[in-house]
Amino acid sequence: MRNARHLYVLRHAKSSWDDPGLDDHERPLAPRGIRATKRLAEHLRAAGIAPAQVLCSSARRTRETLDGVHPGGETLIEPELYGASCWEVIERLKRVPADLASVMVIGHNPTMQTLVLRLAGANGSDHPGSAAPATEHDLARVAQKFPTGALATLRFDCAWSELSSGCATLVAYVSPRSLH
Repeated sequence: MRNARHLYVLRHAKSSWDDPGLDDHERPLAPRGIRATKRLAEHLRAAGIAPAQVLCSSARRTRETLDGVHPGGETLIEPELYGASCWEVIERLKRVPADLASVMVIGHNPTMQTLVLRLAGANGSDHPGSAAPATEHDLARVAQKFPTGALATLRFDCAWSELSSGCATLVAYVSPRSLH
């Protein structure tokens, strides 16, 4: 895999609805979300996930998720990721520097779920040359639900600037609940 790249798609952890008057952008993580970020941080360390760059929505809950998982790498807080569509996120990813082998994007649903499904597309688990593909069951699980704190790992061989539907393979999918 001469140009193998990895995209880690992380939906923010569970947020709090305790203050109904609080602007959506400013909602913090709930206690359950804070616990989930600790499990996710342990998973990242155990799996050797260390993205070169992290693109994170400016919403408080995504920034708190970022702080909790400590993925490392250059961190860019990007206001345009809050409320971005799947296509807008793909367009942003196309501007990732060509020399970076891995990026994590931390954002919101339904965009994160749609992003995984769009990029994995029909190729899903049977992309040629995939070293350790996720099962078709994992792709079906993503299609069914991408819960708070879910992390999907996609692998692809094209340049960031060439990202398109079906170009990636889903190689791993976890949720905080599966990490108990």
